[in-house]
Amino acid sequence: MGQDEHNAVGQYYRRLLALAFVHWKIFAISIVGMILVAGTDTALAAYMKPLMDDGFVNRDMETIRQLPLILVGIFIIRVFAIFISMYCISWVGRKVIMVLRESMFSKLLLLPKGFYDNATSGEIISKFTFDVEQVANASTKAITIIVRDTFTVIGILAWMFYLSFSLTLILLTTGPLIALLVSYVTKKFRKLSKRIQSSIGDVSRIVEESIKAQIVVKVFGGRNYEASQFEKINDQNRRQNMRMIATQALSTPVIRLIVGIGLAVIIYLVTKDESMNIVTPGTFASYMVSLTFLFGPVKRLADVNVDLQRGIAAAESVFRLIDLENEADNGRYTVDRVSGNIKFDHVGFQYSTAKEAALTDINLEVKAGETVAFVGRSGSGKSTLLHLLPRLYDVSSGSISLDDHDIRDFNLENLRSHIAFVGQDVVLFNDTVAHNIAYGSMRGANIEQIQQAAKLAHADEFISELNNGYQTIVGERGLMLSGGQRQRIAIARALLANAPVLILDEATSALDTESERFIQSSLEELMKNRTTLVIAHRLSTIENADKIVVLDAGNIVETGTHQQLLEKDGHYAALHKMQFENQSG
Repeated sequence: MGQDEHNAVGQYYRRLLALAFVHWKIFAISIVGMILVAGTDTALAAYMKPLMDDGFVNRDMETIRQLPLILVGIFIIRVFAIFISMYCISWVGRKVIMVLRESMFSKLLLLPKGFYDNATSGEIISKFTFDVEQVANASTKAITIIVRDTFTVIGILAWMFYLSFSLTLILLTTGPLIALLVSYVTKKFRKLSKRIQSSIGDVSRIVEESIKAQIVVKVFGGRNYEASQFEKINDQNRRQNMRMIATQALSTPVIRLIVGIGLAVIIYLVTKDESMNIVTPGTFASYMVSLTFLFGPVKRLADVNVDLQRGIAAAESVFRLIDLENEADNGRYTVDRVSGNIKFDHVGFQYSTAKEAALTDINLEVKAGETVAFVGRSGSGKSTLLHLLPRLYDVSSGSISLDDHDIRDFNLENLRSHIAFVGQDVVLFNDTVAHNIAYGSMRGANIEQIQQAAKLAHADEFISELNNGYQTIVGERGLMLSGGQRQRIAIARALLANAPVLILDEATSALDTESERFIQSSLEELMKNRTTLVIAHRLSTIENADKIVVLDAGNIVETGTHQQLLEKDGHYAALHKMQFENQSG
């Protein structure tokens, strides 16, 4: 492992420990408990010497009376210490996990849209579930073993040195061999842990895609393909885990063999005639029990490397998410309400993963209160252009101003408070209808305001027929409702926001003709005295727009009213003719 990688690993684990040390009082209590547990192991080993020498050989009655009480005392202390240490370190560990999950979730809310364009939901969810649980093992189980068993080894070795300095030195010659083996296994475990985490993310991704796309899978006969894809990823995960298991299964018995050879040498030397003359039965029994007690902690310290390396690899994954850069929010300008004058000045934009620009030299002025429609073929840049206004993306070149202020000078939350958005992909939360309408900053709205917005969106009628009316839970992604119903709730949300700028990205695309007619009349009312930017698939819905902007391959190729553009007989007229012919056919 290179020096830079080694430093990075150390940094992640130090950050993890720093989160634990925030609760240093509880952490300290757990450490004291671990030390007490380690002390009872040494005490039990030492207990064998007076038990054999004074109890069985010399038959010292005073010692015989005290020994049972001492043994009970040791076990009482041990039980109490184990409970305190396990409970306190687990409490700290779960606190660390809670803080990490909160930090990760807070980060998700602050990350730019570009992150979500490239990340899969399965990978992100895997970090919240699998990765943080591995961190939990590293911050609880691993620390417990390292602290408790290290003190146990120190205590028992100190007692063994007291019993026989020379024999204990012979035993310690196995240490360097164990250290070399552990060093090799550590590197192997870390690499395998990263691969396992990646494969878990792939498993989550495929499961999630199959759930969300179940209709497509069924209708288009994708079951066998999806099953084979899952089988491939699942088998890859199995093979990575088996490599981890094989490494662990081989390393543990080899360490045992090394320790066992040292133990055999000790037994041979102790049982030689000249040794037996200077070693009492109690000393011999105590030394052999110490060796037995030593074996368990050494084994656990060797095995804990698996949990530790998994935890470090998981901590790296978690902290890399937490360390991602937030969406840019350096502006300080705030205003209670804007008029709605918008200007696109030589705006260009290119996605980070694209070879060509999505928008090129866009120049456009929209006056307050105007309705401007954007049309063009799929991929022409319509949605991208409107996503720049609330700064879901930042322009690559040029600038966008709102009331003569560059939108980058606005405080981001304040900028977005002036904009209402209804997209073609309606997002509803697994909450009540009322909370889906009065979402986010509108949570303070009363039921009368919510109902009024729903009436304007022609949603009140179907909402009233639901089992619990406005308190009905709409289900995950609002699947209890039809596409048109979900769209009307989204429009009601925009109506309630009462923002001076309105973005409608194919807002009526999921509605049937009758519902669309209702919504169009509501939208016409909503658009009064607001700056409205509309993307419409059906050109018939934007004929009354103040201005129509035609985009093609990221460029503005035509602007004008519906009638002016038809008379030009250009791009717009061609689109209109094609759609009219399709409707007639």
